Amino acid sequence: MANLKELTHREDRLAGGHRLCAGCGASVAVRQVLLGAGEDPVVVGCATGCLEVSTTIYPYSSWKTPFIHNAFENAAATISGVEAAFAGLKRAGKIDADKKVRFVAFGGDGGTYDIGLQALSGAMERGHDMVYVCYDNGAYMNTGIQRSSATPKGAWATTSEVGVAQAGKRQVRKDLTAIIAAHGVPYAAQASISHWKDLTAKAEKAFNTPGPAFLNVFAPCPRGWRIPSSMTVEIAKLAVQTGFWPVYEVEDGVWRQTVRVANKKPIEEFLKPQGRFKHLFAPGNEALLAEIQADVDRAYEGVLKRCAAE
Repeated sequence: MANLKELTHREDRLAGGHRLCAGCGASVAVRQVLLGAGEDPVVVGCATGCLEVSTTIYPYSSWKTPFIHNAFENAAATISGVEAAFAGLKRAGKIDADKKVRFVAFGGDGGTYDIGLQALSGAMERGHDMVYVCYDNGAYMNTGIQRSSATPKGAWATTSEVGVAQAGKRQVRKDLTAIIAAHGVPYAAQASISHWKDLTAKAEKAFNTPGPAFLNVFAPCPRGWRIPSSMTVEIAKLAVQTGFWPVYEVEDGVWRQTVRVANKKPIEEFLKPQGRFKHLFAPGNEALLAEIQADVDRAYEGVLKRCAAE
């Protein structure tokens, strides 16, 4: 794996000056992931969403790579088709058989957990030599902060309101990383922008893995989470420290925790700074807070057991 000095000399393939919000976790995730691609050419596909609309406003582009914008639901299908075409041209002798090109798709949780899940599942099952990266900010941020299946239980969103009938989203979030790992892909991992060394190492491993690889990256959204833009990395770190976001990898079916949490903090420390959870700390919601803590503990222990079993 590349060391810090080597990484600082690699080209930043997402230029500054784009129109993502200050403190946006998505741009941090993209930069860290693309550092793992090394010096090889990279073809990027991107689902419609914050990342796409803010980096490719016509006639400008922030991407220093070939870039393909596609619909909300088919980033994985698009980039798998490009990879298949590249492999076909190699077989036909029209491209040097030794030429290396990396193929990566980026999508938010709306375009990955939900409406893009079918395309993602198909690309993983077919075995394309590609990397899919989900920047998970926990809602459909680009279209108005609607809840997705990645939105945490209890969170406010414009389609999971807070009132007499409910206190935010009622359901637990989907465990997408485990779902993709269950496809039997060579490499799947969960990472956070707060732990750049871990994420960059995983990205390098994903790019160098023959066949499909998947990275689920925790990427806070200051606008949707109601936090100051300066708190993005701090909130991401608290997600790891409270066990809300376990950091691990599944390589050839073997589960391994890559960031260990010695003294797990209570989930309240992650929730309290975020405006989308402020209602949970009003009198009468103590039982819901306890329920959320129990959900997080159960999921975290499940990951630890799977890692310990290997």
